[in-house]
Amino acid sequence: MKRQIYTEDHEAFRQTVRTFLAKEVEPHYEQWEKDGIVSREAWLAAGRQGLLGLAVPEEYGGGGTDDFRYAAVLAEEFARTGTAGLALGLHNDIIGPYLTSLATDEQKRRWLPGFCSGEIITAIAMTEPGAGSDLQGIRTTAEDEGDHWVLNGSKTFISNGILADLVIVVARTKPEGGAKGLSLLVVERGMPGFERGRNLDKIGQKSQDTAELFFDNVRVPKENLLGELHGAFLHLMTNLAQERLAIAVGAISGSEEILEQTTRYVKEREAFGRPLARLQHVRFEIAELATECAVTRAFLDRCIEDHAKGELDAAHASMAKWWATELQKRVTDRCLQLHGGYGYMNEFPVARAYTDGRIQTIYGGTTEIMKEIIGRSILD
Repeated sequence: MKRQIYTEDHEAFRQTVRTFLAKEVEPHYEQWEKDGIVSREAWLAAGRQGLLGLAVPEEYGGGGTDDFRYAAVLAEEFARTGTAGLALGLHNDIIGPYLTSLATDEQKRRWLPGFCSGEIITAIAMTEPGAGSDLQGIRTTAEDEGDHWVLNGSKTFISNGILADLVIVVARTKPEGGAKGLSLLVVERGMPGFERGRNLDKIGQKSQDTAELFFDNVRVPKENLLGELHGAFLHLMTNLAQERLAIAVGAISGSEEILEQTTRYVKEREAFGRPLARLQHVRFEIAELATECAVTRAFLDRCIEDHAKGELDAAHASMAKWWATELQKRVTDRCLQLHGGYGYMNEFPVARAYTDGRIQTIYGGTTEIMKEIIGRSILD
């Protein structure tokens, strides 16, 4: 089915992204996987190409468009090439909205130009060793000391944790109040007491630096409070729909790409004297996966369109996230099986897709949390 959500401008942007990936990412990706981190030069190259800060106003060096379809194109092309390590989506789609919607004019002047040029790489630090999806379990604290906050605690599983120059930290600024006693504080590289732990050894997305962060009496200026004091819960909930949609867009695009590669493989690979594609079981497998991808794509395109118009709600974003990521998990597993022993070899893209994609049903809110959100919207 021909997709109808993109204009000629979006497709021209897609060609720009493909050129960038072919020149600045794919030739270096194997080395980044070995290094466990991408090159900062890739971020600067993305900035020069205009791929950072798509929704940031032009006065700060951004693209000046709030049309999410451009972000969707970016997510689709990165998923198509299997290069999740360069986390432009995290920077643009997840952290960007906090800075553009919550930052003061002074904060915008201080941070957004570097955000758009690639000189400032960002992260958001929410998850703690003892608190994942449960914001009420956050123990990192920030005590008011007049002209600054004193921040203490630790975070884990922080994407961009090693490279980040600017980290939005979710901290407890009021002992009581549960999730409503939290605030967002911006911690910058070089602040005394801010330390990074190890670059965590994951089963997939090896080149995406994921770290532990530690805060030991870090003095955070009052000017680095982002948004309302004690207002982090509302701020986080406001931006989650876009985060989950962005993950879903990558998931369906990754599924389609690995299915296309597998389709080519079973046409060429022979068993029992004929191509695998001649076997009924293989044909049925491909038919099922193709149908599931097509149906999911139709729903995702509608979600993209709705979000571009500001009409996507939390429940449908959660539906998109859990369904598309679970589909991705299923597609990569079955496609690996169709590759046989070769699917278990890292030289075949399906092997990396299998391990890289496994996190998709976990970060951004687990499948179980997504179902809880949907259930509440229907039943409460």
